[in-house]
Amino acid sequence: MTRRDIPTLTLADIAERLGARLVGDADRRVSGLATLKEAGPDQVAFLANRAYLKDLPETRAAAVLLHPQHGESCLAARLELDNPYLGYAALSRLLDPLVGGEPAGVHPSAVVDASATLGERVEVGANAVIEAGVTLGDDVIVGPGSVVGEDSVIGAGSRLHPNVTVCHGVVVGERVILHSGCVIGGDGFGFAHDGARWHKIAQLGGVVLGDDVEVGSCSSIDRGALGDTRIGNDVKIDSQVQIAHNVQIGDHSALAGCVGIAGSTRVGRHCMLGGGVGLAGHLTLCDGVQVTGMSLVTNSIHEPGVYSSGTGAMKNAQWRKNAVRFKQLDDIAKRLSRLEKGRDG
Repeated sequence: MTRRDIPTLTLADIAERLGARLVGDADRRVSGLATLKEAGPDQVAFLANRAYLKDLPETRAAAVLLHPQHGESCLAARLELDNPYLGYAALSRLLDPLVGGEPAGVHPSAVVDASATLGERVEVGANAVIEAGVTLGDDVIVGPGSVVGEDSVIGAGSRLHPNVTVCHGVVVGERVILHSGCVIGGDGFGFAHDGARWHKIAQLGGVVLGDDVEVGSCSSIDRGALGDTRIGNDVKIDSQVQIAHNVQIGDHSALAGCVGIAGSTRVGRHCMLGGGVGLAGHLTLCDGVQVTGMSLVTNSIHEPGVYSSGTGAMKNAQWRKNAVRFKQLDDIAKRLSRLEKGRDG
């Protein structure tokens, strides 16, 4: 993608675009974004976590994005917002050098099948491959070395970073971001065993990604065995996540790194799965479920809320003692039951 010059903005420009209340020099110009501790006089910092309040009085930033309740502690100019982290997200996009710029068109080394349909302002990078029957919407960017398989559709404004693989028959919505190394539409893990060896089951379904989805690097979303694997709108998937065949994930859910979801499980809307969470197959998680990191879910969850499993780290000696006691729990429970029955008698 063509880089652009990072824009220089006045604090008045930023306040207007973010809907913030500015206290300070409206004509002060800035061209960068940094942490409170590292920001210089031409950069904006932000305070979204109270743990960094200690850095606020010493910051050299030209201005600070913060909640109004912290305004009196700020010696620099300030941009007051009820949600400063959301303001930081919006400002980061304004200052991103990879957003905008003139599209570079189709690189001479790219291979684009004659039957493919390319929209306006499409960019196809070096050594990328666009196979037969593909449709690329307006403003799509296909990074160097990426492959879009036969009859796939990439919606307008979507971006494939370098070395992304979109397999055949995949539908990608609008404004989707696919990071390097991810594979969308690879075969699901389907095999039949005859008692001696495995026999592959052809995976005949596809994958459908909704609008505004983001998939992190080296994540895999498998195609369905028969029907499609479906990822809803505005779903955010971190790096090294495995989503098996025929999984369905509802709108606005988020999956942190190393989550693994087994086949045919359904995750509702507005769910959040922490890092390393595992979901067994053929389960249902209702809307609004949060599962904390490294938890294993083996049963469906039908009520929204926060769920956890496993134990936190401790010194090995204490863990070994607890592990022994864990194996004794069944015997202890039986003895306790006998004692209680004796009292009742």
